[in-house]
Amino acid sequence: MHATWALATRLSGARLLWHHRGDPDAFGVNVMAPLLANHIVTVSRYVQPTRPILPVSHKLSVLHSPFDHPTLLPDREDCRREFVREFDLPEETRFVGYVGGLIDRKRPVRFVEVIHAFLQRFPDFPLVGLVFGIPSPDLPNPEPAMRARALELGVERRIKMMGFRAPVEPCMSALDALLVPAINEPFGRTLIEAMLLETPVIATRHGGNIEAIVDGVTGFLVEPEKPEAFVDPLARLLMNTGEHRRISSAARENALTKYGTEAHVEGISLLYERIVGREYRSFGVRTTAP
Repeated sequence: MHATWALATRLSGARLLWHHRGDPDAFGVNVMAPLLANHIVTVSRYVQPTRPILPVSHKLSVLHSPFDHPTLLPDREDCRREFVREFDLPEETRFVGYVGGLIDRKRPVRFVEVIHAFLQRFPDFPLVGLVFGIPSPDLPNPEPAMRARALELGVERRIKMMGFRAPVEPCMSALDALLVPAINEPFGRTLIEAMLLETPVIATRHGGNIEAIVDGVTGFLVEPEKPEAFVDPLARLLMNTGEHRRISSAARENALTKYGTEAHVEGISLLYERIVGREYRSFGVRTTAP
């Protein structure tokens, strides 16, 4: 969209607010935005342009994505039991999940390896990993590699491919933890959605994950590309009810405070006011320019 309309926008005399939520090395945000945008807003510090051809610090802001806040939380135990019944599993089965597109950057094969690493340490624990997501039509499908790796590691019965399911809230609420092995994640929505549902998150210390989670307070951050790094925090959440409650409560409180729609709208509105050089009352009611 920016590539199509940026030059036309500026030639028309209008102002351009460039939104960026992708690769920090992308051509557009490093070349076109510095030349043509009046202001650049990114969804995280991680995706700010890495090599802009002109200085942009004077016209760069970070605004995290907005999220709807669930008014009623699903009953977690009821949600868990639904999957126990669906797969005819032992009543005491516990679930952890991968939620997102099946693309290499999100490292779905690593999720399989995390399940294996945990079971290597705790072989008798009734853990099952649920994979929610479908492959991208434009990218290689990692599902065959996931199934092959699970078979190779002997955990094929502990991995359930769930495909696309909606609504997602009961699915996330059935999980004792959301595992995020992704790298180069701009600012993952599933992390915040899980936190709002009081599902603790264990994510790689990489990309925008670092901005979403306070390690040991609102979730856990672990070294990327190391499945065994997930084992200790996962064990703490699965085997200590008080720790699970502490993390999940802090995560929800933090997410409710920081990631509301109203705060995002207010932030974007202030940017509009700044770049058009006018003053506005709350929620966009225009007043005369000073």
